[in-house]
Amino acid sequence: MWCWLRLADVVSRAHYAGRITYVTRRGQRLAAIVPAELAEAIERAEDAADVAAAREALARIDEGDTPVPLTELRRELGL
Repeated sequence: MWCWLRLADVVSRAHYAGRITYVTRRGQRLAAIVPAELAEAIERAEDAADVAAAREALARIDEGDTPVPLTELRRELGL
């Protein structure tokens, strides 16, 4: 059973030592406590990938590709 002091230790280890700690239930990983710098780097990488994908899509449209209508996209995604 966790107590707040142990959680504070885990957070401190993430911050000061760069340690990643997984939160598990019955041996299955559910979440992770990671250094903020790592989470921020991951977010920056995801943002960069999103921007690159958007630029690529816009370039394809500029080259004459037809955009997919929202209704068709929703149908394909089952929404």
